[in-house]
Amino acid sequence: MTRTVMEDETLEFVRALIRIDSVNTGNPETVGDGETRAARLVQERLEDAGIPTTFLEPVPGRGSVIARLPGTDPTAGALIVHAHLDVVPVDSGDWTHPPFGAEIDDGLLYGRGAVDMKDFAGVILAVAREFARSGTRPRRDLIFAFLADEEAGGRWGASWIVDNRPDLLAGATEALSEVGGFSVPLAEGRRAYLLATAEKGVGGAVLTARGAAGHASRPRPDDPVVRLASAVARIGEHRFPVVRTPALERFLEVFGTERGVAFADEDLDAQLDGLGFVGRVIAASARQTVAPTVLRAGDKSNIIPASARASLDLRALPDREHELREEVARLAGDDVEVSWTASLSPIASPLDTPFQSVISAAVTAEDPDGVVVPYLLPASTDNKHFARLGVSGYGFVPLRVPEDFDVYGQFHAADECVPVESLFFSARTTARILRDA
Repeated sequence: MTRTVMEDETLEFVRALIRIDSVNTGNPETVGDGETRAARLVQERLEDAGIPTTFLEPVPGRGSVIARLPGTDPTAGALIVHAHLDVVPVDSGDWTHPPFGAEIDDGLLYGRGAVDMKDFAGVILAVAREFARSGTRPRRDLIFAFLADEEAGGRWGASWIVDNRPDLLAGATEALSEVGGFSVPLAEGRRAYLLATAEKGVGGAVLTARGAAGHASRPRPDDPVVRLASAVARIGEHRFPVVRTPALERFLEVFGTERGVAFADEDLDAQLDGLGFVGRVIAASARQTVAPTVLRAGDKSNIIPASARASLDLRALPDREHELREEVARLAGDDVEVSWTASLSPIASPLDTPFQSVISAAVTAEDPDGVVVPYLLPASTDNKHFARLGVSGYGFVPLRVPEDFDVYGQFHAADECVPVESLFFSARTTARILRDA
């Protein structure tokens, strides 16, 4: 089948963006100018199509671009369509293809950002140009946002824009971005396209046990290392109960009907494991989680240190942050201090909206055997920042992939890749969504 200009440009732009090393280490001393170079590329392509842009660079190297296409319905709220231009670090020794080479091998495009998320940046750039070239007028205003710094929390990207240039987002009521839209096996010959309608919060805690330093030849009953280790073990072994959020309830309803399974809370982990890789994603969203990640204590083996510390990663379900913190404090015990680090609160957007009907119709038009299924994302996106403006965020980057291709597993992985044909599907489906949304 002959490819369209939009499809050709999608592949061209995704490859061009992957070739720009825009690694975000989170450390200002080691972050280069890759995000700005990527943003300038996007800006040039948009303005070449006659689309006015606003370039933002709050600090050197951390560039973002915003563009707005007017819609035909002035009463409709604007839609923010956003993709981040930064990527996580790579260890090139773990890759069989150059991480910034954008090589195509056996129908797969390899490179850091292939799914996270220079694929969608290239898609929406190509769609914006197609709309301008063809004179297509979307129903509502489309705010295209190509953003810096998502991988380190969005301080110099989405968060900065919300705080300093909310005028660029005026009138926005909904937002569309990662992590969703990829197909997963539903039933024989049918595919589910996951739509992230909610996201867990992202937070942290530091546990500190204190005591008197001493010589290790005389073990002490108040040894901070022992008390900390006990607290970490209690927290790490704790299983929070299943919470049937609206997104989880809908996912279980659809998959249960299609597969003839009656999902029960007491057996949910095993039942979800039976769904394969998609089940593991849903299992992480079915309950609150706390993961111990960093331990720090003494630096000499014959000295009992005066303190020991552990860092925890906290993922709270919507409206349950306080409950999670209370449980962590209880499990830590009275003799271990708990301090809370900065967090991004969980978000939840409405189900069964007209916007979701548009998404479903677009998918059906391109894949008659596909069905859109809501789920709760256990990770985090820039939608959390836009939520501070009252914007409902959804994760949907449409990708039809082979049954055994785990898109979620590609995030932050070595040899990150995406099927080339999936990019063309993404461009066609996204164009339908943005035209009719």
